Parts: sequence; structure tokens; C-alpha cells
Amino acid sequence: MVSACFAGSNQKCYNATDPGLSSTAWFENYLGSFMEHATVGDLQLFGDEPTLQKFARDPVNIQMISNLTLLRETAMYYTSLLTSGPGFPLSSLPDRFVCYLSPSAVSNLSRDDALSLAQRISKNCPLNLTHRGVRRERSPSSMTTEELQVASSLVRKFEHFNPAIVRSLGQAAVGLSVSDIENSISDKDLEASIPALGEVHGWNPEQSSAIINKLLSSGYQIPNGQSLAKLGSLVAGLNSSTLRSLPPEVILEAIKSPEFVQHMVTLPSSLKRIFAEKIYSSVGHPADLVKYVPDPLASYIPKSLLVFGGEKPNIQDLNSKTWTREQAAMFFSDAIKTEPDFSRLSQSVLQGFTCAAANEMKAERFQELAKVMKKKNVKLGGGQLSCLVKVVTLHGIPKDLDSYPKDLLLFLSPSDYAATGSCRQYFANIGKANLDVLQRESSQRKQLLMEALACLNISSTQVNEEHAEILGRLVCDLGGEYIRSSGGNLLKRLSQCDSFLPEQEEAIRSVISSGNTTFGPPVAWSAFTLNELSGLIPVLDHNILQKVPKNTLTLWMKNFARDSPLSREELATVVEELLPTRHKRADGCPPDKQITKMVLNDELMPIHYTAEQLHTCLRNVSLDNHLPQILTYAFSVQQLAALKRRLDEVYPDGYPESLLPRLGPLISFVTSEDISKWKITSADTLAELLKYQPADAQASAIIRRYVDLGNALNTTALNAIGTRYTCLLNVTDLNMIDPKSLKLASLNLSACSQTTKDILYAKAKRAFSDQHYLPAYYELIEPYLGGAPGVDLKALSKDGVNMKVSTLAQLRRDSLLSLTIPEIQNLLGINIHDLHKWQNQSPIREWVQRQRQSELDKLNVSLTGGTQEGYINIIRPEF
Repeated sequence: MVSACFAGSNQKCYNATDPGLSSTAWFENYLGSFMEHATVGDLQLFGDEPTLQKFARDPVNIQMISNLTLLRETAMYYTSLLTSGPGFPLSSLPDRFVCYLSPSAVSNLSRDDALSLAQRISKNCPLNLTHRGVRRERSPSSMTTEELQVASSLVRKFEHFNPAIVRSLGQAAVGLSVSDIENSISDKDLEASIPALGEVHGWNPEQSSAIINKLLSSGYQIPNGQSLAKLGSLVAGLNSSTLRSLPPEVILEAIKSPEFVQHMVTLPSSLKRIFAEKIYSSVGHPADLVKYVPDPLASYIPKSLLVFGGEKPNIQDLNSKTWTREQAAMFFSDAIKTEPDFSRLSQSVLQGFTCAAANEMKAERFQELAKVMKKKNVKLGGGQLSCLVKVVTLHGIPKDLDSYPKDLLLFLSPSDYAATGSCRQYFANIGKANLDVLQRESSQRKQLLMEALACLNISSTQVNEEHAEILGRLVCDLGGEYIRSSGGNLLKRLSQCDSFLPEQEEAIRSVISSGNTTFGPPVAWSAFTLNELSGLIPVLDHNILQKVPKNTLTLWMKNFARDSPLSREELATVVEELLPTRHKRADGCPPDKQITKMVLNDELMPIHYTAEQLHTCLRNVSLDNHLPQILTYAFSVQQLAALKRRLDEVYPDGYPESLLPRLGPLISFVTSEDISKWKITSADTLAELLKYQPADAQASAIIRRYVDLGNALNTTALNAIGTRYTCLLNVTDLNMIDPKSLKLASLNLSACSQTTKDILYAKAKRAFSDQHYLPAYYELIEPYLGGAPGVDLKALSKDGVNMKVSTLAQLRRDSLLSLTIPEIQNLLGINIHDLHKWQNQSPIREWVQRQRQSELDKLNVSLTGGTQEGYINIIRPEF
């Protein structure tokens, strides 16, 4: 009997149960219809292999399959069938199937056949250059494990590589090992092969570095932009010091090549940052900078250099680049003054919306702007939305709220929406909004959920699938009792949530363990089931994961993990389940565990080695060449510790500086003693070390080592530190900072001491002094206002800055208390109505207590606690 089944939620099968229907006839009659109805990730095929091979070899059936919109898994399945039999000629394989070959299918090819196949792969298998996976740092390669292993198998057919062979290999040249590059290509042939090698996508850092280093050591020069652009994808192999040594003119010439700019998309952030520095160091005016900087580098331009002042921006140039929200805020006001038709502004430009710009617009123009934001699906932050909703509702609630951004509704209520639609429609829109702009567990989010449950008449704790669909993202806020009572109705929606509270996690595990859901008990799960619930994998504990069949976990890791939103650490929990709990301690590496190039290119490498085996078998592997690649794999904590132990054995006197930027997740295992042996001589190395967000104690030791070795806290260093660690700097460090460097950095001082805020505010004021009279000045100085003296705040109150109350609450206590009611009113502008929400928080509470209640009442914002007529409030000082 032959059958084909839809997995997951469809649970639909076709079976060859008719006694008079042969297996082959079944496929001919049913397979086409079956595959046309399959959805991505849902197809699962089973059958009698000889019958399947017979069917798959039939040219008519092959044509039918080729005409279908094939799923990747299905194509791999049929390619395996076609090539698994002895003597199958790959030349007869349809072109679209050569992209899904297994390594074993190409192992016995002749040299000429290997070249022919490599050419077909290059022609018919376009690479997906986007990074797959949402939250994890991946290897630059966009190729799958199978694709890399096929490339390696093809390359192994050759002992030496002349330019003709390299050109014929095409994309398969990505299978070259570091050893091949260093020993099997002559210096002359390597230079002659640059045009072909520069077109290959997916080089890992070791390969591109080996090629570039060999070129440079053999005398290759980069005197102009053409010689740099000629490197193509190999440019990723340049180290930071070599790139910094190039004159800016070379960079500016190279980026004129559209092909070279395309290769910049997949560059590591460290190189993108240096390229951007070279460009903005030689381009003086914002308009020219926006014109010349390539889109892959646009987000690396310091926001202070995007203030146009008296210049008129070129809207077409602005629209052609992808900016961060903070960058777009610098020129948003200039853009809306220059462009009369808001619909011609890009989503990237519109996300820079500021309250100050809104104040300068007439109501009709502002409504037009807000509606364009809805059409362009512009994502705004909480502060921007809070301001937007105040301006939109300034003259009453519009009756066409559906014409405005959905996220706006998060700051309104069902009654505000009544003129537009029902509460049911309101919460259907809320469910599709970006709920993350409101803090988890905030009173606003709790109120929204309570009103939603009331609107849907959900009086019990059971939520059905229809109501779950309306609630959308609000499902993520349902308490544990709702999750338990609703059974499996919520699981698929919960799998899309970013995080859970402990009681929610416990409830999810309880529901899954019961097995009383459409997904069935974990012991019956398939890889497709795991894929549907992949967002819940971090919640699953050992008791659940151990019940999932091992082959199911392995298949999921192989076919779906690469595209999942899970971090490397979260995937490691699955790896731990696949490792044996007991194993014999071996004196050496077992013969079947030898780490070959094929193993190093396999993302499933972690599931094949216990921590002890990994430590032992790595003795024959050059970690210098392979560490960055294998550290993208989902190794468990114990395996990472084994990797660290092996590194310590190789480098007992401290790791070389070339290795430091490659430590990745091993950063969490280093000690202060380790760090004391390091030579951190560049800010680029510091940035790479801090990129993986080590604990504060480790980060402090790394920064201290960097500074103690006499390195400057320049812009690169400040940007690396400022993402999280500014508050770790001591007074001596802070005083070392040059205001010019601060001007090009982006820091966050909200959690720092008052001393840190005071020192950095003075430096920031000096850094931005030339922009003091421009509208963008407030956006630049705002992060530093926690150290501003009262006199500067009084001056700022005359500029209509629309300060957020959250910023007001971060001001120096003595500075805030020195401000009058009109000055506070002018500072907050349209945000003055938010003041009553903060009136019980210090230092706003103390400011309120010092004001006359009669004067506070004139603000009409419901402030209480001021001084009554005839009374004096005595405020106890806080130390």
C-alpha cells in the first residue's frame, strides 16, 4: 500500500486502497492533485521505494513534477529518488532539480562531469542572499549544508585550480577549503581568477580572508577604486586595518560600481562601519553624503551628519536609502517641507516623524500625512504614536479612524472608535497592531485586554479559535488560567509571541503534555508539527522534549531550524535532547567521529558529538580557520565549554588578537584572567567583543583592558560601548572622551549615575554647539539631557521641542525644580496632558508640591498635590 499524507493541521491522506489500482497508477492518478494542494512545510511522502523510483524515472511524470510549484523538501525528495539508483545519468536530471542534489549523488562523478554539473548549478540555482533566521547571528553563507557539501564534493575532483577550472566551477568554487586556497592555487592563477572568485556568493570568513591574504602577500595592490571593486564578494576578506589604510578616494570610486555595492549587502557590520567612516570623512555636505552613500551603508552614517540646516534635501536621494528611525528624525521636518505630496515619501523617511514637525503643520496637512503613513505601513515608536494620536484627535475623534495607522488605536479606546465601527472591529485591528510599543504588564495593555474580553463576551477563562483570531497579539497577554482552559485553541497563536511570563510557560507545558490538542501528544509529533509550534520550543522542558521522537527532532533541525526565528541558544536545547546521556570516555577520537571538512560544513554537527568527543576530536582541526563558522551552530553549553577548553590548550598564553573578534558565544565563558592576557589594540576588536553582549563584569574587564593598553575612546569604541555599557565607564574614562568623537556616537545614559550624565552632557553640548539653532538639535541632545543644568532647560523651553514626560522624569532633580509652570508647559508642548500620569513619581512629584495648586489647575491636566493658598509645603531633601 502506498500513501501520501498532509502533516500538521490538515491531516489529509490519499491511500492506494483500491485492490485494482497499482502503486504506479495511484501516483499517476493522485499525486498531481495532491501536490497542488500542499502548502509550504506541510508535505510528507511515504511509499514503496522501488515503486517511487519507477514513477520518478518516467519522463512524463518528471515533466508533471517540473511543472508544479515544487516545495524545496519535495524537490529534494524526488532528486534523491532519481539519483539513488546505480548508474543514473545526472545529465538527464531536469535543470531545476540540480539545485537539490545530495552529496552522495555527486561522489562518483568524473572530472569532466563535475565541471559540467557545476556549470548547470551556477546557471539554474540562484542563491537567496537574505539572512535566514530572525534573531540569531548566522554565517555569511546563504547556502544550505547540502549545497555546501555538494560544492565541496565537486571541488575534490581537482588537485590544482587554474583560472579556467575556477571559471567553470562558478558558484561551486565556494567548496574550496583554506588548504586548497593556500596550496592548490598558484599566486599568479589566484590573481587571474579574481573576476570569477569575486562573483561567488557565500564565502565564509576563513575562505575570503585566506584568498585576500594570499593576494596581498603576493604583491596585489589596491591603488584605486577599480582594483577594489574587482574583488567583488572577496572584499569581505579584508581585515579592518587594511581597509582603514585605503584612501577615501579609493572607496568613493569603488562604490560607483553597482555590482560592487551588491556585494556589500552581506559584509560583516565591522567592515560596513569602516566603509561608511571613509565616505563621511571625505564628504562635507549632508546632501552629498545622502547622494553618495550606498544603501547597504546608509544606516551606518551618524545621525548628526544628516542635519541639513539651510540646505534643501533631494527627496529622491533620501527615498532611495534605508534609514534608521533616529536618522530619519534628523531630516523629517526638511522632507515634509520640501515634498508637497507625502505619498512620494518612502516608508523609511516617514518613520522619522517628530512632534516638533507636527506642530508646524496645519490640521488638514497633518491628517493627510497620517493617512499616508497608514498606506505605507510605517512603523512608529511609542513616543511617536503618543504624539500622533494627540494631534489627530486635537479637534475631536475622526470618524474615519480606519484610515490612520492601526497602531494609533493602542492609545485610544473602543468608545473612541464607536463612530468608525464596532468594538469587535476595533479589537480585530488591535490584534494586528504592534503591541510591543506598550510595555509588557503596563496598565494600558492590561486595560486593553480587559476591554477586549468584555467586548467579546468572554466571561469564563475559555477562549475559542474565533475569539483567538480576533484577539491576535493580545493572546500573548492572556494569563495561565486562560491557556489551560482553552486547550490547544491558543497554541499556534502563542507560538508567535516573543516572550512569556512564568505562569504562562507552565500553562503551555501543561496543555502540551496533556496531548489533548489537535497536535496530539509529543510522542506522535512530526517535524512539521514542530515547525508549526517552533516559537514554543524555548518553553518546552526536558520532560516534553524527551518524548518527541529523536528522528523528528533531527528532521526538524535539518529542514526547518535554519529558517526558524529561534536563537542559537534556543536551538541548543533541542541539541541537548539528541545527545546521548551516557557514553564511554575514550582515550582518542573514535574513527567514525573524525572531524572532516564535510562535518565542519554540516549545521547538524552539534548533534553528533558529546562535549568530551568534541574536545578530543578537535585536536586535529585548525580552530583558527573554522571557529567562526562552527560557532554559528547550535552547540550546547557543555559543548561550548569543551570548545573553550580546547582553545585554552592551543593558546595557553592568551588568544591572538586575530582570534578575539571570532569568539562569538564563547565570550560568556571567558574569565578576567583570560582577558588580562589579551592584546586589544583596535576599537574594531573591542566592538566585535562587545557585540555579543557579555555580562557587565566581563564587559567591564574587556573595556578596562582596552583602555589600559593606551587605546582611545574614539567613535567606534563609543558606539560599541554605548549600546549597553556606557555606565561602566569611570570618571577618568569619561574625561578622556573627545567631544568630536561623541558627536558621531550614539549613547544611552538612562541607567547611568548623575556624575556620568553631567560629564557627558557638557561634552555633548560642546559637540553639537554648531547645530544649536537648528530644529534637529533637540533630537541630538535629548539622550544627554539628564545632565543639563536648569539654565539650559529654560533656554530649551523656548524652542517648542515637545519633550516626552519620560525624558522630563530623567532630568536632574535640581534642574527640574528650578523650572516654572510656563517653562514646563513650553517644554512638554503637546505632551503636557501626560504629566498627570507621572505626578506621583520623583522628581516630578517634588516639582508639583512646590507649585501653587491654583496655577497647576490652569493647565487643565488634573495635577494635584500643589501648595494651597495660605500654606507652605516643606519638602524633605532626598540624599
